[in-house]
Amino acid sequence: MKITFYGAAQTVTGSMHLVEANGKRILLDCGLYQGHRKEAFERNRNMPVDPAKIDAVILSHAHIDHSGNLPQLVRRGFRGKVYARSATIDLVDVMLRDSCFLQMRDLEYVNKKRRAQGKHLFEPLYTEEDIEALLPLLVPLHMHQPLEIFKGITLTFFNAGHILGSAQVMLDVAGGTGHSHRLLFSGDLGQPNQPILRHYEYPQGADIAIIESTYADRLHPSAEDVEGRLKGYIDDIVQQRSKLIIPAFSVGRTQQILYYLNRLLASGRIHQIPVYIDSPLSQKATKIYEKHTGCYNDEAMRLLNSGVNPLTFPGMQFVETPQQSMSLNELRGPMVIVAASGMCEGGRVVHHLKASVGDPRNIVLIVGFQAEGTHGRRLVEHKENTVKMLGDEVKLEARVHTINALSAHADRDGLMDWYDGVKGRVKHAFAVHGESDRVKAMADLLGEHGCAHPVAPVEGQSFMFD
Repeated sequence: MKITFYGAAQTVTGSMHLVEANGKRILLDCGLYQGHRKEAFERNRNMPVDPAKIDAVILSHAHIDHSGNLPQLVRRGFRGKVYARSATIDLVDVMLRDSCFLQMRDLEYVNKKRRAQGKHLFEPLYTEEDIEALLPLLVPLHMHQPLEIFKGITLTFFNAGHILGSAQVMLDVAGGTGHSHRLLFSGDLGQPNQPILRHYEYPQGADIAIIESTYADRLHPSAEDVEGRLKGYIDDIVQQRSKLIIPAFSVGRTQQILYYLNRLLASGRIHQIPVYIDSPLSQKATKIYEKHTGCYNDEAMRLLNSGVNPLTFPGMQFVETPQQSMSLNELRGPMVIVAASGMCEGGRVVHHLKASVGDPRNIVLIVGFQAEGTHGRRLVEHKENTVKMLGDEVKLEARVHTINALSAHADRDGLMDWYDGVKGRVKHAFAVHGESDRVKAMADLLGEHGCAHPVAPVEGQSFMFD
């Protein structure tokens, strides 16, 4: 068996790992690289594998940095199966269409400039037709249901607790020479005891592990801290009659925010104020969350069984049209606006930031990981007095705060809790899905926790197992 790390190696995006075994080539995830537009544009167009020679894809979850390049794989000749949990398949459908729309819009902007310069125009990464061609290839698989996808290669999914439908991937490979391996890929692991979703599981018997490292060097605050700080920010904007702008990923993070706001309102800790969810994808994703209640944890099910929908509350409104979105910038607070994209690289949140960051009464609340080179990262670091939004330099006067406890990624203690629970036979462990300092920290932790061969692979690095 051979493993080659092509994406999310010393970075957090573009997850893609190639497993070659028993004459088959299997991709673990096929994600888009997300970051600075020019770099992402170039990297996503240069696939490191020949799609026509890939036999199958196993999808850990629906986030675009794990699923977003699947249509291009099909566009370039892939005709195998894509295995995922059913909730992931529902999310992938709407998320890829949204991603395609945003890419086509960006491409139109880039090609307009290139046309004026007399340069060759770029082709789209993929189109709606490519997404339609992908959908019949998606094969739903329940958790704990082993499936022999090829002779001597058996796939089993386990819960990862990251977003709806997220899975850990176990591959049992029986070699023709009598040697066998059990590979466990963590996917993205959720923070223990996060809202709505069930806790991650501890699959047993792996001798090779691939583990995410997004927050391998830090701890998240408690959930109680999240509610207290959210209440504080809302009290602030009520007093100031201002705005709380929350850039949030449409899948996972937005639903967490809704859950916490629901709890605060139901307990009387905040008064009802307008809360606008300004993302068509967020509305679609929330409906999918409401469909797959089998993924909910005990607390969320208790609320449902008592007649309370944890993902809605009085004062919450989904914003439908771009015109309605823009009109929010003309309204006076207090109000909360939750809008995509989560890294502030595009989407409706950019307009809200441009209109709001010049007012010191407003608050920008960052609730997720911000990759290097993104607007979100620059807001978090705010080393300069201005930020560039939609081509204009805007003075940054608004207060910028972060709540890391809202992260859907496990922190250092969560990651090592998981590893200690699965490490029984693990000899080789690979730290992926983290910036270089994080994967190195994870490799060190893996060694301290008993792994004989911990590695933080670089892009394109391969490893052979007899």
